[in-house]
Amino acid sequence: MAFDFKKEYKEFYMPKGTPSIVTVPKMNYIAVRGSGDPNKEDGEYKAAIGLLYGIAFTIKMSKKGNHQIDGYFDYVVPPLEGFWWQNGVNGVDYTHKEDFQWISVIRLPDFVTKEDFDWAVREATAKKKQDFSKVEFFTYDEGLCVQCMHIGSYDDEPATVEIMHRYMEEQGYVLDITEHTPKCAGESSGGRFYRRMHHEIYLSDARKVAPEKLKTVIRHPIRKG
Repeated sequence: MAFDFKKEYKEFYMPKGTPSIVTVPKMNYIAVRGSGDPNKEDGEYKAAIGLLYGIAFTIKMSKKGNHQIDGYFDYVVPPLEGFWWQNGVNGVDYTHKEDFQWISVIRLPDFVTKEDFDWAVREATAKKKQDFSKVEFFTYDEGLCVQCMHIGSYDDEPATVEIMHRYMEEQGYVLDITEHTPKCAGESSGGRFYRRMHHEIYLSDARKVAPEKLKTVIRHPIRKG
């Protein structure tokens, strides 16, 4: 049976409908950066999703080709995720989606190296006759967070976020969304920090599931107050 990240790591992908504190380890992702309203029909966001899945399935199906990845095991492609921020805004302003900056990502299994990733980009580019130059190998160490399962429309997320923030404050934590620019893979730290961002994990396909039934993990970075 294929390894399913959602089932094997329920603490990260299947939290309860009440807030909880979690420490998220360093993970590698396929990533595409962009900006603008994710609902725009011809916008960057929808194009980014196509790029992500193009690489994700190239890596998953590598077992059938000439490029054999060391340590490979069969797995279910992890769910789509997104890191979101708006310059000058501490949190998320849902009324101005046109101001969104985002990094759309899909988690990579730990056995995928940067070299394997680069191969997949070359392979997808050649086979699909498509430009994958915006796709990057992204490493992120998320750390201490508060998270909660949100069920419903994306526009209704503020109510869940308010509950999360009230819970973290009761537990002695404060929000730690920062203003630092995210680093690319391989970039020297040089004393710089990762931007700590509003994070969403999409467990439902919005094209097939009614808005009131959508399941989304919402995660915010925190620190001790």
